[in-house]
Amino acid sequence: MSLRRTKSGTDGSVKERKGLKRKFAAYAGLAFGLILTAGLFAGCGKKDTADAEVDLSIFAAKSLNGVMDEICAAYTKEHPNVNFQNNYDSSGTLMAQIKEGAKCNIFFSAGVAQMDELQNGYDGGSVVDGTRVDLLNNQVCLVTYKNSGTAVTSLADISKAKNMALADGTVPVGQYTRVALVNSKMVEGDASKPQDITDSDISKALGGLEINSCANVGAVASAVAEGANEIGTVYYSDTFGYENQLDIIEKLPNSLTGDVIYPIAALKGDSTTADELEAAKEFIAYLQTDEAMSVFEKYHFSVNE
Repeated sequence: MSLRRTKSGTDGSVKERKGLKRKFAAYAGLAFGLILTAGLFAGCGKKDTADAEVDLSIFAAKSLNGVMDEICAAYTKEHPNVNFQNNYDSSGTLMAQIKEGAKCNIFFSAGVAQMDELQNGYDGGSVVDGTRVDLLNNQVCLVTYKNSGTAVTSLADISKAKNMALADGTVPVGQYTRVALVNSKMVEGDASKPQDITDSDISKALGGLEINSCANVGAVASAVAEGANEIGTVYYSDTFGYENQLDIIEKLPNSLTGDVIYPIAALKGDSTTADELEAAKEFIAYLQTDEAMSVFEKYHFSVNE
């Protein structure tokens, strides 16, 4: 008697389980692919500087002290990963520090000559191509302290003063003042080389006027506001906050001083990181926005068109 094998439910169950495994593997692969794709799209366009802590060293002209402190504080609220380390002094002093090797990510000068010199090249660093912007305009003002009783009514008769606070020949506001004096035929010299015109030259040409040589425009503003000097030349922006201490005698026309331009640019050296460079470019772009410009204008700067 032969035995015949009958089909049991076992073979069908095995096939069914194998089919389920294949379907599960397919679904799992699809899900993994979707997750991976979503991750790639989420990361697309995200800049490294968005999360990375970045220290930005900004060397800015002394006349930018107040406005840059305010702008940087506002920027940090929106970009808490960016830490500003600001150094304020005369543009000539800052340029010298940079050329001597001081680390600087952004240079914001009160004069084009200092930026031009760095752009021509210096040891250990360079101005980053395409980042320079001649951003702001300013104006040189002849000022005196409140209730000084000065007889001076304009640049033309500054010799009537007892003394004058004047930024030295390496400082842009001192250079602009010297150019104005030469163009007004009050002092002899080469207007293209104002740094060569000494305090002694000016004093002699103005009948022995006593000159207090100052290291930067902030020192000039303080000397006059405190009454240590009868008159001085500062930028219009430097009168912000001194409304109760300084009177403007005259705003010198650009026809005498030349255009007072503030250029800004990113710098790079051997130790500059990619994150620092990207953050510097982003901040310079921000300074050109309407939001930043409204703050500059509050401090008596104007936009350079």
